Amino acid sequence: MTSDLSAAWALLGAPGSLGPALAVVGALIGGYWLGRVGLAARRQLRPAAAWWAAPGLGLLLLAPVLDVPALFGVGAALLLLAEYWPRAFRPAARRPGVGWPLVGLVMGAALALGLQRGGLNPATFFVALVLLLWSAAGLLGAALFRRPAATTPLGFSARWKAPVTPPWPELSVTLSDRGAHLRNVSGARLHLAGWSPAGVNAWYRVRTERGEPLAELAAGQEAVLPVSAYDSGVRVWYAAARTPGTTHLFRADWTPTAYAEQRVLN
Repeated sequence: MTSDLSAAWALLGAPGSLGPALAVVGALIGGYWLGRVGLAARRQLRPAAAWWAAPGLGLLLLAPVLDVPALFGVGAALLLLAEYWPRAFRPAARRPGVGWPLVGLVMGAALALGLQRGGLNPATFFVALVLLLWSAAGLLGAALFRRPAATTPLGFSARWKAPVTPPWPELSVTLSDRGAHLRNVSGARLHLAGWSPAGVNAWYRVRTERGEPLAELAAGQEAVLPVSAYDSGVRVWYAAARTPGTTHLFRADWTPTAYAEQRVLN
């Protein structure tokens, strides 16, 4: 068993060198991550925990060079963290700048040229790889960032348009003592029209906690609807950024907290 593991580890590269198989795998992982950053930028998102993919890939490739298998596990853990962390990407209020990515690109390219002339130095290799990946992601995010189109704020008339219920939920609701927490889970900006409690002929503007009207809800952003203990649900009218002329309707229903003790489950 030990000999089999040693043979498998040798395929990744001899100590002090990087095997071609692992180099190809590393290039594929890096390309996938950059593609993910580009797709997120199109939805006005910027990397957060996703930045850990660059040092994770560096440690993954550095493990056979230093002949330290533990680095392979640490690198894989960082890659999984960057991929599956719930807040790997966060909403970006504006287009990212290109100043620091350009500086990192120049520094990473200089270190890479030094590696070609002086041989494979583990520390230089790791720093150069991380700088190049971070810089490429920053430039890619700035180039593909899609600025939200200016739209006319939705008003009361949106309620009387034929609403569309999307096949997948674009909003979610959770209840707390403060009210109903409305969260944008669509991954894109949503333009809000208004809301009303279920079964009530009313029309309220979605507002911030300071009482200011909230016309848009960015991806991942949350607003609090002031429902009472006797309300059994909410109705929210909105429009998605990709279909600004279509009114969407979000419905959420629950057992009123005032009657929760009287609920009977069959």
